[in-house]
Amino acid sequence: MFSLQSQKKRARTLTRTMATINDAKAMEHPPQPSPQHFMATSGATDAVWVHTDPYSNRPTFSKLDRDLETDVCVVGSGIAGVQTAYELVSRGHKVVMLEARDIIGGETGRTSGHLASALDDGYVNIAAKHGDKGAVIAAESHNWALNHVGEVAKKLGIECEYRKLPGYEVSQYDRNKQPKEHAGEIKELKEEVAKCKSIGMDVEYREGFKVQGWDGEPDQRDAAIFQHQATFHPTKYLVGVLKWLKEQPNFSCYTRTRVMDTPEKGIEIGPIGRKHVEVKTMDGNTVHCNDVVMATCVPLHKLSVVAEMEYERTYCIAIKVPKGYVEDCLLYDLAEAYKYIRMTECDAEHDYMVVGGCDHKVGQEEPTGRFQELEQWTRERFTKAGSVDYAWSGQVFEPVDYVAFIGRDPGTKHTWIITGDSGNGLTHFVLASPIIADEIEGKGHKWSELYKPNRVTSILKSAKDVLSHDLQINAQYKRFLQSDIHDIEDLPNGEGGVLNPTLKAPIAVYKDDEGGVHKFSALCPHLKGVVCWNRTEKSWDCPVHGSRFSKDGVCLIGPSKGGLNPADESGAQMQHAALKN
Repeated sequence: MFSLQSQKKRARTLTRTMATINDAKAMEHPPQPSPQHFMATSGATDAVWVHTDPYSNRPTFSKLDRDLETDVCVVGSGIAGVQTAYELVSRGHKVVMLEARDIIGGETGRTSGHLASALDDGYVNIAAKHGDKGAVIAAESHNWALNHVGEVAKKLGIECEYRKLPGYEVSQYDRNKQPKEHAGEIKELKEEVAKCKSIGMDVEYREGFKVQGWDGEPDQRDAAIFQHQATFHPTKYLVGVLKWLKEQPNFSCYTRTRVMDTPEKGIEIGPIGRKHVEVKTMDGNTVHCNDVVMATCVPLHKLSVVAEMEYERTYCIAIKVPKGYVEDCLLYDLAEAYKYIRMTECDAEHDYMVVGGCDHKVGQEEPTGRFQELEQWTRERFTKAGSVDYAWSGQVFEPVDYVAFIGRDPGTKHTWIITGDSGNGLTHFVLASPIIADEIEGKGHKWSELYKPNRVTSILKSAKDVLSHDLQINAQYKRFLQSDIHDIEDLPNGEGGVLNPTLKAPIAVYKDDEGGVHKFSALCPHLKGVVCWNRTEKSWDCPVHGSRFSKDGVCLIGPSKGGLNPADESGAQMQHAALKN
């Protein structure tokens, strides 16, 4: 039984929670973005990083208007592309970077900024797929990556809030109200700690541990404490690296330049001959290079590793808290769609607590309600939390065997891929840079075996999961038999829906804030999945392999190479306005 005093405290907390819970709810329906907004980021919402690093701070580059020759062409300007370009340029290679939209316009700018060697999937699971040797490599490589970001930031003089701090993993269950469930997860947590210690990680289990500032009622204490984790401001970091790259004579970058194909030409049989790559753009220009690196979140091709990943949306809010109120740390619970927190700069009196979670498969669930859930979860635990100023979502690419695909694209000689962030993309894609650079130089790398895209054993161990995923994905083609709307007149302003009256040619219909109707093909160009409307991000999301398109039909995330085809003149004009330089 609660005391009268605790009941009153709980009632006051609940009143405050319900009075402010609409902060996040209001952000689920952002206003119609400008036509150029989706060139800068992949959703209608803005991540907290623009608070201190607005889009206008990012370096600008011109559109490619001619054919070029280079050593390596890097496709994509997120952390995978920028870090790989930095590594190659530092080694003396001539590098051309191509970006389909504006610089840093993809998922790096929508992450939570965690730099962790305490991996989301856990080392017990990683060891089960890849053995203890693989788990050691995973820990070593991610630890190297989080340190390397700090080293590069220091070397280049980049102020990006980089700092080392501890990471805490706790049960999702209240140990007083749900003792059985709590005890079960603590048992798993202790097993994870034991595995991590066995592979050399600095970690301990501490009973009764509670994060400073967690003053609300839910009691989830007891934690695994991982030392030497880190965090930073992801876009400030990339802006700093790009400014350095821009000054190097062996680097050039072109934006608003969409890559459509990367065929390898010539004959190469063992040491005889050598193929080269022709990177072809939508506008008809070609970059001739020795090697191409696809640093595009997911490779721009039909299947291969694309079929060995799951695609999920993940959600974040940035909520004000008094400066110094909550410990500067990384924190995760053990739910499948786990909650996590970190701190970042707000103003002289406040920090922003970035709180994330509520993942679901792309295009297969309603996005609304996620921000509200994160806000309520936060207020129940941190009673001094203030306003929610930012709320946004991003995309996660989950390999079936828990580690990224980094290396030579299967079936090619000089095409390299970096994909499969597994929720730890910031470190996965930093550690990719020396692997790719060494492989291009023909040296091989000690981490290559774990991350190689054509690995077999761990994928075979995941065969049941792959089959289940394939069946679930194939079930999404049921949308050919469905229609989201039956009359365009019923579609509210600022919303979209798929009209499929004939069950043959589904049309994606968007009605702008003035009631203007714009139509596009609802078929994803990748494998003809029927897209779904994402009302929070004002985007069309494919439930098959996670491709996403702006309200204007512009491709935001592959594996689709291009956008949705306009289905009327209004749709064509809308798309043209979005793509206009």
